[in-house]
Amino acid sequence: MKFVDEATIRVIAGNGGHGCLSFRREKYVARGGPDGGDGGDGGSVWLVADAELNTLADFRVARKFRAESGQGGAGRNMTGRSGKDHEVRVPCGTVVHDVDTGELICDLTEDGDRQKVAQGGKGGLGNTRFKSSTNRAPRKTTQGTPGEARHLSLELKVLADVGLLGLPNAGKSTLISAMSQAKPRVADYPFTTLHPNLGVVRVGRLQSFVMADIPGLIEGASEGAGLGIQFLRHLQRTRLLLHLVDIAPLDESIDPADSVRAIAAELGKFSGELAAMPRWLVINKIDLLPEDERAARRERLLSDLDWQGPVFEVSAATGEGTEALGQAIMQNLEILADELT
Repeated sequence: MKFVDEATIRVIAGNGGHGCLSFRREKYVARGGPDGGDGGDGGSVWLVADAELNTLADFRVARKFRAESGQGGAGRNMTGRSGKDHEVRVPCGTVVHDVDTGELICDLTEDGDRQKVAQGGKGGLGNTRFKSSTNRAPRKTTQGTPGEARHLSLELKVLADVGLLGLPNAGKSTLISAMSQAKPRVADYPFTTLHPNLGVVRVGRLQSFVMADIPGLIEGASEGAGLGIQFLRHLQRTRLLLHLVDIAPLDESIDPADSVRAIAAELGKFSGELAAMPRWLVINKIDLLPEDERAARRERLLSDLDWQGPVFEVSAATGEGTEALGQAIMQNLEILADELT
């Protein structure tokens, strides 16, 4: 299924049924009086988070959702049937805005989260409601109110603990496949990853975290170069970023330090909050270098960057260093969880 992380839909709640104008007419019952019933309420439209969904692709076709209207009242003081609510299922992590006002309506993060996004109309009053001691035969009724209609913008931000950053071909997809059961597309050409991938990394029998891989960024992404920065929104919910850098690029003119700085600059252009998020440097493809050259390139890279944060050396292709990286990530996430509590 094609991955889609943005959609615009229209939701229309049901109208309320009209009140009934009716008088009791039965044999041997003189002046029976009013017996017009109320109209039923219109159904509302709800958004419901569903953990089994992982894309907004369904909304490329179905864009309008309407709840059932209430039925009108009837004689014998019968109230019209209320309209049924309509539930629209969306992936967990969906952020909903009103297109016309820009208002943030809700952020559905947990399976089963519900939010009413269009209120059904109220049913009208039948003429029985207007009976009084001075008005024995009222002919007044009210009409049902129309249901609410809104244009909504849906934006999916995947839920993950750790996000992967790096240039195309830095080895992000290979790393997530080495550390989890995820099977993203892996090839020896740039932009192999075209949409975010999620993988569950199991560190111990009862310890695990979710890792997200997004398409590679290049310098100038904020101006539309490459795949752009539209997928960076999927890293906004993470608690830790892993910045992968290829220590042995095939193109020797590429300076690994320059590539790290370029990605950091694109993060800042997208979101200051994302740029300030904890970021670890992960030096990848160490299997392509002998031990002495590996150490020399590492020291040169850290010196050029003046890097002060955690640094890890891995080979996503062979799995070297990935177990230690997973353990360190798990410990860090547990510390962050304790701080929140």
